[in-house]
Amino acid sequence: MKIAFVSSEVYPYAKTGGLADVSGSLPLELSKLGHDVKVFMPKYNTFGEVEHGLSYRWDIGEIPVRVAGKVHSVHVHTANLPNSIPDLKSNVEVYFVDCPYYFHRYRIYTNDYDEDERFILFSKSVIEILQRLQWAPDVIHCNDWQTGLIPVLLRENYGWDKLFEKTATLFTIHNIAYQGRFSKEAFHKAEIRYEHFLHGGIGEYFGDVNFLKMAIFTADILNTVSETYAKELLTPEYGEGMHEYLQMRKDDFYGILNGVDYNIWNPEIDKFIPYHYSINDLSGKLKNKKYLLEHINLPFNEHIPVIGIISRLIPQKGFDIISFVINELMELDAQWIILGSGEHRYEELFYHLAHKYQTKVHSYIGYNNELAHLIEAGADIFLMPSKYEPCGLNQIYSLKYGTVPIVRKTGGLADTVLDWNEYLAMGQEIGTGYSFQDYSGHALLDTVKRALHDFHLKDIWKKIQLNGMSKDYSWKKSAEKYIQLYQKAINKRKATIN
Repeated sequence: MKIAFVSSEVYPYAKTGGLADVSGSLPLELSKLGHDVKVFMPKYNTFGEVEHGLSYRWDIGEIPVRVAGKVHSVHVHTANLPNSIPDLKSNVEVYFVDCPYYFHRYRIYTNDYDEDERFILFSKSVIEILQRLQWAPDVIHCNDWQTGLIPVLLRENYGWDKLFEKTATLFTIHNIAYQGRFSKEAFHKAEIRYEHFLHGGIGEYFGDVNFLKMAIFTADILNTVSETYAKELLTPEYGEGMHEYLQMRKDDFYGILNGVDYNIWNPEIDKFIPYHYSINDLSGKLKNKKYLLEHINLPFNEHIPVIGIISRLIPQKGFDIISFVINELMELDAQWIILGSGEHRYEELFYHLAHKYQTKVHSYIGYNNELAHLIEAGADIFLMPSKYEPCGLNQIYSLKYGTVPIVRKTGGLADTVLDWNEYLAMGQEIGTGYSFQDYSGHALLDTVKRALHDFHLKDIWKKIQLNGMSKDYSWKKSAEKYIQLYQKAINKRKATIN
């Protein structure tokens, strides 16, 4: 199968969130399964050509792309997507869309007046590159609103090209809160027929243009990044205004949980932790806890649980309910390590706590990859009480590291963390962590107390750890499910043209 994978960010070249991790891992797994995969992304000036081994493609040359009535010159660079296994070169080629006018900005996403133009150009450029390569994908896998125009452009603006006659499209929603909503002029800029903007049209949304809505209506198949999140998006509470449109496409809408790369996040081989350990020998975990606490100047006591948080400090991640009961949390017999950045009020809160509770709280405002790995390996508990969470990765990392997660039962958190007490009440000792349904500070506090109680019951705690460590959330399983979705998209496209 020939797969064009299109994303606005791909790790390790550009990253603001989980989309980059997916885009840097899933194509590799698809390739390992024997498929021909090419990745497409913008060439931002936030990463260097020499640093990542980019090569200019003279054979493609300069591509004229018209946006908002102006023709811009686009050039193409390529590189092989790095494999997480050292010295093992991947077969996945990345095509970088180079247009300095639009992509040499101070950040990946800008909120500038021409943000719509930037990704109109990107979407058109992907199709233009495919034309010049004379490479007809069986499926184009589009990700989030930045690629939302590709399905409609493929059928209308480029419908004359028989190269794409059988090409199907899959559109993945990674976070429905981000939709690509612009003024109605975006239709003219993209040269899409204005009839689609008329009331109730595929792209019209309360007088504006909505790139995400357009993708929902025009892609052959839709999916999102966990089964529970897919169900949630069909409701007004979580659908962010798109639930009615997704209800119309519910027979074509699926949930596939994101995978993780166990070549990077694995306590048996993690290059950032001093002591390796496994499901068969947990002795290294306590040593990592001691190392972690010494590293951040907190006193070590193996009988006091360490609760780790690695997150953006924003309300969506549950920091509003954490702050609501913060005084009660600080009274508990536990130590806290917070790594992240975000809203000023939460950064200030954790600065203050680290100053006030110098023997039990450490705050690192910013991001530190080594510290993130040390927290996963050295903490006893990982706290992730998100208001909504399409998939989430850190709770999956935590399971692998025997770091028991406490989560709110939503999205991918609900799909990956089984509440110990809930299943114990049914006579099943299969729980992997703790969860709560009600989005409130009191529900959070009660759940933390449940976990702290069980922490001191060593046989139970080890059972929960081993249950989590035995789970397999590798990309291979997810990639196999994506292949099934690609085939559904291909079959639907065939039915359309026949």
